[in-house]
Amino acid sequence: MSKSALVTGASRGIGLGIATRLAAQGYGLTISARDPERLEAVAADLSGAGAKEVVVAAADMADPESADRIVNAHAERFGTLHALILNAGVGTAGTIGEFPMRRFDKTVDVNVKTPFALLQRALPLLRAVASDDPGRGAKVVALASITGVYAESGLAVYGATKAALISLVETLNAEESGNGITAAAIAPAYVNTDMAAWIHDRIPPESMIEVADLVELVDALLKMSSKAVVPKLVVSRAATDGYRA
Repeated sequence: MSKSALVTGASRGIGLGIATRLAAQGYGLTISARDPERLEAVAADLSGAGAKEVVVAAADMADPESADRIVNAHAERFGTLHALILNAGVGTAGTIGEFPMRRFDKTVDVNVKTPFALLQRALPLLRAVASDDPGRGAKVVALASITGVYAESGLAVYGATKAALISLVETLNAEESGNGITAAAIAPAYVNTDMAAWIHDRIPPESMIEVADLVELVDALLKMSSKAVVPKLVVSRAATDGYRA
């Protein structure tokens, strides 16, 4: 059975790095992000990198109903799903006392509610793979944040949503790892992507974690057997005490 993966937030940064690695390994891919034109350009690059086929599913993760559309697009082409990569996320800084509720709602939708909907909708596809290949199983990898593990001033809402995502992954393992679906949450400190540009005045990009570091972790997780569960990986930045973003 040829492998397939669904990657959210695949048009840039960590998601693009993961999708490019999977393309080089011959995966069939469904990629999702908001900008359809950029996704089409990325799809062409991924095909050139070796992807068996690339399905484009443009969607706004702020709308949980987009989960059905994304997973349906994958199911119609591939029928099963070997790897679900929940990478798309949003985050802005703000203290608890000043954080706008409208922004709170969007952060929860993008970082928790839609990933939950995607996972719920994708479970039958993952179960089909795990049943056909019990030794390898099916995988879920969620990109969380170190702020979901260690609290940091000004990042309460972002950290809370990432903590919820980590909890979701751990509960998925409790419910499904015995059936061959294993999940991991990767919780890095600042990664050198566009999303971290807002703090470059305090933390220079050259001191941040590299996208390639996280791609290596995801690649290793996807190659593990169904007997091993790595529920959470915290990745800290060098030259810190390891407990901060």
